[in-house]
Amino acid sequence: MNRQEKAQIIEQLNEKAARASIAVVTDFKSLSVEELTVLRSKCFEAGVDYQVVKNTLARLALKDTDHGGLSEHFKENCAVALGYEDPVALAKVLADFDKENKKFSIRFGSLEGKFLDNDGVKELAKMPSKPELLSSVLGTMQAVPRNFVCLFANIERKFLYALTAIKEQKEAA
Repeated sequence: MNRQEKAQIIEQLNEKAARASIAVVTDFKSLSVEELTVLRSKCFEAGVDYQVVKNTLARLALKDTDHGGLSEHFKENCAVALGYEDPVALAKVLADFDKENKKFSIRFGSLEGKFLDNDGVKELAKMPSKPELLSSVLGTMQAVPRNFVCLFANIERKFLYALTAIKEQKEAA
């Protein structure tokens, strides 16, 4: 790999890392190509970039971003996963793959500049995702008007039952 290719990789990774809200470094040492392809496809479905990169290039690329604190922890072979909109989605994809594959491991990460260890990333994976949170908020917002409408519908229904009973009484008499 020549100097120009390295500079291009650093620039691309720096642009992605600057936009990313979460960066997670993983160990992929003994994964086969098929297993790595499965992981990449799962990451792609979740809107996550997963890239195997040399440590020195990753250090240089992450240096001037929120995830610059990760640079001092790079050792051995590693890959960087970058999530943009939903940090929980990235954590869930990696944690699920970690459970399925014993050769894969999550090393550490950075959530908006704050360092996360392996356990921190796994705890993040246990949280509800952004769509789940939005649906629960929407359900809560809809509950109040729905209950209000049901309350008045029950009042009208009981009034209608009373009028029907009076009508039947008068017809019987």
